[in-house]
Amino acid sequence: MNKKTRFVVYAAVIAALYVVLTLVAASFDLASYEVQMRLSEALCILPIFTPAAIPGLFIGCLLSNIIAGAGPWDIAFGPIATLIGAVGTYLLRKIALSKKWTVLLASVPPIVANALIIPFVLAYSIDAKFSIPMLILTVGLGEVIACGVFGTALAFVLKKYGKRIGLETGEQENKEAKEESK
Repeated sequence: MNKKTRFVVYAAVIAALYVVLTLVAASFDLASYEVQMRLSEALCILPIFTPAAIPGLFIGCLLSNIIAGAGPWDIAFGPIATLIGAVGTYLLRKIALSKKWTVLLASVPPIVANALIIPFVLAYSIDAKFSIPMLILTVGLGEVIACGVFGTALAFVLKKYGKRIGLETGEQENKEAKEESK
């Protein structure tokens, strides 16, 4: 499979997984409103393995918000928060894959982006009962659980086994860097 096709396939699969996991969380009332813990946010660490995760996460979040019947502000700004987090994670890629525990850094941009953007969206789009600081706390805590805990666990698994499904695990990057320096 050529690189462009692989990129599109990975982005589509990640978008589909994001939608499915969001709908699973929604069935337990965890995907929206003041207290949310979207299981799909665990996928926000994927940009350290493939740049295809960036459009995949953005499209997945956009589709999830549309399917879930979110308001226009959430449909617009939810995917933007996810996009900012995904790009931030991608920029941390070399650091996050270089040593064992630095993979924890991959979850920081999505946590921060969502904790700082989504509370304002909630406050103005659903007339939230919580104050902005409380929304920052509840959304941030949901992100820490979904992305920080589950996402980091996923990253450790993918770092070890990701090359079996074609994801970059840091070893390929290290080899390429050594070859370029020669």
